[in-house]
Order: sequence, then C-alpha cells, then structure tokens
Amino acid sequence: AMATQIPATGFLRLHQILEFFPISKSAWWKGCSTGRYPKPLKLGPRTTVWRAEDIKAFIENAGKEGEGHE
Repeated sequence: AMATQIPATGFLRLHQILEFFPISKSAWWKGCSTGRYPKPLKLGPRTTVWRAEDIKAFIENAGKEGEGHE
C-alpha cells in the first residue's frame, strides 16, 4: 500500500500528501474544511502541515473502503 511510504511520525506538507492521495489542492482544502480529511496544523503564517500519523490512518482507511474488488 502507498501508505507504507508515509513516515510514522512527523509532519507532511500538502505537496507530499498529494503524492500519496492524488486529488487537487482545492479538493483537499474543501475536504479539510468539511472534516472529511484530517485537520491541518499551522506552524507559522505561511507554513501549514499535517500530522503524518493522521494522514497515514486516513489513507489506510480510504484504501479499505475501496477494497474487495480484487
């Protein structure tokens, strides 16, 4: 699974998340605002990150929803 490439701890920037979860930035931000996707953390005025463990769990759960077609 792609999620195995995500570090267990630490922070991910948006461009890193979108490498694992290929959607548009606007779609990702919309999902964050509605609570569908993990909430971001602001480290500074122009630095927004996500917790790696939140992203890993989210992508693993998203993958499970699509399984069963093999």
